[in-house]
Amino acid sequence: MKKILCGVDIGGTKLSTTLVRMDGSILDKCIDCDHVDKPEKELVSQIEGNIRRLLRNNNLQELDLLGIGIGCAGHIRFNDGVIITTSNLKGFKNYPLRNAVQERFSVPVILDNDANAQAFGEFKFGAGKGYDSMVFLTISTGIGAGIIINNRLYRGLTGTAGEFGHTIVSPDSELTCTCGNRGCLMAVACGMALPHLFKQKIREGKVSRLDLPPDFDYNKVDGKLLKQGLDLDDPVSKEIILDSAYFVGIGIYNIFQALNPPLIVLGGGLLSWGDFYLAQIKKTFYEYARDMIFDPFEIAVSRIGPDVGVIGAASLALELC
Repeated sequence: MKKILCGVDIGGTKLSTTLVRMDGSILDKCIDCDHVDKPEKELVSQIEGNIRRLLRNNNLQELDLLGIGIGCAGHIRFNDGVIITTSNLKGFKNYPLRNAVQERFSVPVILDNDANAQAFGEFKFGAGKGYDSMVFLTISTGIGAGIIINNRLYRGLTGTAGEFGHTIVSPDSELTCTCGNRGCLMAVACGMALPHLFKQKIREGKVSRLDLPPDFDYNKVDGKLLKQGLDLDDPVSKEIILDSAYFVGIGIYNIFQALNPPLIVLGGGLLSWGDFYLAQIKKTFYEYARDMIFDPFEIAVSRIGPDVGVIGAASLALELC
């Protein structure tokens, strides 16, 4: 029997655990939504329990696994398998998650940033197949990236390479990023900026077509609400989406100039804004790039889709081969 990959994606709202075949297809998965407030050891026990339950349900043994890959948002010291910081979980500062899970399994465990995991999954099984280098940019609650160079993930000195969400694209912005700087791409273009941007447009006198109550809590503004607005031709929603696309386009231009990859793949929840959003991203990029593209270059959308987090995490085990 061929080996099976196991992926664990630790997100801000979901803990997803998946068994993945060697062709990238999902064999089985489970999703929990009660993990965020758990202490470190309790979460490790939950991860172990989910993996062992999936194995039992599919008549598999631990040794049927090639390895266990874990993707987690935040800064990861890759070589040590340590979460330096993460905003998704309480605690977990400088926590050796890889070793904590490894102590419970005999197969190899690998821990990485979720964007790196997604990038490697897309490289192995998605839009990156056939390329030897690419960048994956995820645009969701936050913005992160994974870099593939010559068929390998590039992680940098600490393991935190690819934090393009913290590149400055609007230094005069009043929006402060979680890192403390103003004008980060993540601060002006991703999901956590949407409540502020929507409220700002309303204060400027813009009128929304969305049917919102007088006491509407603007902190509830998210990508799904703006997608509803886009479908209703709501000028407030469209303006925010266009602004986000503009800054993402600048971000992609900066990535292109820094790394000159043949392919940049876009993923994440805000891609649900569809062709309207993607077209503006590309428009901004090509306006800045002009005649500086000398060889074939592509901006593509993730082919894996919503499961890129867990499939990407599982794919990390292939790095061990």
